[in-house]
Amino acid sequence: MKTSEFMKIIFNSLTLLALVLFVVSCDKYDKNGRLIKDYEELNKATWLLGNWEYSDSIGKLTENWKMEDDSTFVGNSYFVLDNKKDTIHTESMQLQEAKEHLIYLATVKGQNNEDSVPFQLTINEDSLLVFENPKHDYPQKIQYELLRNSGIKASVFGKLKEKKTIEVYNFTKKN
Repeated sequence: MKTSEFMKIIFNSLTLLALVLFVVSCDKYDKNGRLIKDYEELNKATWLLGNWEYSDSIGKLTENWKMEDDSTFVGNSYFVLDNKKDTIHTESMQLQEAKEHLIYLATVKGQNNEDSVPFQLTINEDSLLVFENPKHDYPQKIQYELLRNSGIKASVFGKLKEKKTIEVYNFTKKN
């Protein structure tokens, strides 16, 4: 093998290696130009994804969460009365991470002029998410807790007609 051929092989190999290293070392960006690795808070909440159901003597509450993109989970919730099969509560939710802050946005049909109400993440642990908005009329705090039995306990806290109120829903996962 000639020296020039050997040098050409070495040059091509080094060029290929440099190209591979460049591609691997590049940060990944989503469609909005945000760094994907910036979504650490949202990534801690992936256990919330799925279809969840809570039933009691009055009816059934269903909550569904899915990933919309790297920075957003979207969900919807509705309560159906058992005796009339009427839906009496409909809500859409978003978990959105921007600038390292995770925000829970709730939009309840027939309330707040259909505008979303933001709740700021205050606690994000392995199995606990707490969102708060002390300025909102009701609720002021929303909490999700992953249970050992693969269920989720959703709790809603606040003052309703000047009285402290807590609503607790123990959801089970549905397929």
